[in-house]
Amino acid sequence: MLLNYFIIINIIAFFAYFIDKSKAKKNKYRISENSLLFLALIGGGAGSIIGMSLFRHKTQKLKFTILVPLLTVINIFILYKFM
Repeated sequence: MLLNYFIIINIIAFFAYFIDKSKAKKNKYRISENSLLFLALIGGGAGSIIGMSLFRHKTQKLKFTILVPLLTVINIFILYKFM
């Protein structure tokens, strides 16, 4: 059950970065940085990192390059402890 949650939240996080990058290119309303970071906080760290890397999005922002990997490590630890 917990593993399914992590899979789903990471897919959501990945697509959130895709959508935000697409909207940034078109100068449209964007997903807030806090929302993107929140997805990493609640378990979407791996999807966030993959989305950041693949779409080259938020990679120049220091808070993203520090917080997202840190939250990912915390998420992996939590998943390991409860599996």
